[in-house]
Order: sequence, then structure tokens, then C-alpha cells
Amino acid sequence: MLRVSRTAAALLLAVPFAAGCAGGEEPAARPAKATVTTAAPAPEPLTPQAAERQFRTFTIDDNVARAAGDERLALSWVTDGQSMLTAAEYRRAVFDGDPVREYEYGKPKLYVPKLTSYPHWFVVQVPRTVKGDKKSTREAYLAFVRRGPAEGWKLSLSTLLAPKARAPRVALDAEGYATALATTDSSVLIQPRALPGIQATLAAEGPDSVAAKVMKAGPFTTGYYSQTRKDRRKGKDHGLVLEAVFVATPFPFFPLRTENGSGLVLYALSRNSVIKGKEKDKAKPPIPPDVAHLLDGTVKGSEIHTTDIFQFAAYDPVKAGGDGKAQGKADVMAEAGALARAATPPPK
Repeated sequence: MLRVSRTAAALLLAVPFAAGCAGGEEPAARPAKATVTTAAPAPEPLTPQAAERQFRTFTIDDNVARAAGDERLALSWVTDGQSMLTAAEYRRAVFDGDPVREYEYGKPKLYVPKLTSYPHWFVVQVPRTVKGDKKSTREAYLAFVRRGPAEGWKLSLSTLLAPKARAPRVALDAEGYATALATTDSSVLIQPRALPGIQATLAAEGPDSVAAKVMKAGPFTTGYYSQTRKDRRKGKDHGLVLEAVFVATPFPFFPLRTENGSGLVLYALSRNSVIKGKEKDKAKPPIPPDVAHLLDGTVKGSEIHTTDIFQFAAYDPVKAGGDGKAQGKADVMAEAGALARAATPPPK
């Protein structure tokens, strides 16, 4: 639909009216100058073909920015958690004196839902290789979003299928469109919007958590719990205290229906951590090597606060029917992320 500016919509011919003019004659009406406006072009409809063109455009634009080491340009193609991760990636490269990684992509599979309102979004499943490292090929899920007709497409989420995981088959109709699930869909074991909370609970409580009844143990659930315990013990040996908690983010979900009626859901979590000296001495903690690129080399107070952004894809099985067949558990099968933010608050 063509859009016209308010100025054009309100354009009138102004005819001044004067009472008691000299000689009793009315002045000639003078039309106001018309303002010529150009209507904004109608946005391209979201189709599988349009989505593939947008994906190809992104891969070219992103690698141009990466080859030039241009963080500002790279940030113009991303949004949400991907903005934080991209900024941190470029800063890490500058800090280490390394080039930013460039990627090569294989043949993509496009999952494009029929959406009648904004935001529009689609997901791409594609083999991705770090340029110059043929052994680095991994299956990636990329989620793109367009929040309004006047906005461009941006990459919101990027995650990698675990090496031994099997990607579920997303259902496509005769025209090649996928089916989007509502975040409150109750046909699957866990409502898509509840997946981050279930995963965060397993990361906090471990295999004995009640959440283990509906979500599988693994490196991205109970594995986080085990790793946090190890890090706490290691910190204690060096006179440090570590606090860490996984929390939900305001970033969007991307839920799709699979061929067997289950769900493939892409979403993000953040991990907020605090590293500090023991209370009795208030010593300044040393800056960990993997945090140094986000700090200026000094610790103002006695704590270091960090935020990791993790992006996931989870298989959410359809609820069991009356046939007695087991439905299984939800499985977090893809993960990618990194440290995205760090700060050293001054003493209170």
C-alpha cells in the first residue's frame, strides 16, 4: 500500500476572506503553493524468494564489514542480542590484533512463515564455515527480523547446531511457507515462551531440579550447572567469590512447527556474573583474560560484573496423545554465545 505524508494528505487551497475592503471589492483568491511529495515505496512482501535474497545480501554485506574490520558498518546489519555479540567480537579482534572472522555459506534452507502483521521474521538453516578453516563447518540457524515497513531486515540471532545433534525437519506447505507457533502454543510440551525459564532453572539447580522432568540434561542445561560449580571452586582457590545466574532476555522468539507437530524454537538467555574478593578483605579481583578486551585495564571497586549472551535452538516435542506413546523431553540442541559486556562498578 502506498503511504502519503501528512502534509500531502492535508493539502488545501487557501482562499483569504476580507470584510469591508476599500472600494467594496473582494481581492482575488490566491491558491497556496502545492507541496509535491513522493510516496514511500511499498515494502516487499515476505516470501521464501524474498527471504533468500535478503539472506544472500546479508552474507555479502556482513563479510564486507568483516574484511574491513568496520564495527560500525557491521552493527548496521544486526539487532537484539546479535548487536551485543557483534560489538564484543570486533573489540576482541582489535584487542588481540587479529582479523575479524569471515564466513562462507552453503546451500540454505529457508523457513518463512506467513505473517500478516509486523514484525516479520524468517529463519535460515545453513552450513557455515570460517573462511580459511575448512574443518570449522557447522550447521547454523540464523533468524532475521523486520520490525516495520520502513525498516530494513537485520540479523537478530545466530546459533550453531551441536555436533551430534540431528536437526528436526520443519514443516513446509505446498508454496514453501513454514508455520509459526504462538509463544503461548499449548500443543507442545513446553510453551515456547517458557523454554528459557525451564533451561535457566536446570542451569541453576542441576539434574535434581523438577525442570529435568520436561527438559533433557546436556551441555546447555545441566552442563552449565556443573561448569558454574567448577568455576566457583576454582575461584575459591584463588581467594575469589563467583556468583552467576541465567535470566531471560527481552529479545524475540522464533518458534516453528516441525513435520511431526513438534516445535523448533530459537531464543536467547543471558548469564549475569559477579566476580569479587572475599568479604573480609575487599581485595580487587584480577581481570580474567577473557574479560580484558571489554575493560580499560582497571578495577574501580572490588567487583567485576559480566554479561554473557547465549542464543539457542530447542526441540519442543508435541504433547503425547491418547495412544500411550511417550512424548520425550525438550532438547536444547544448538548454542552459540560469548561474553558481551563487562563493568567494574565503583565502591558503594
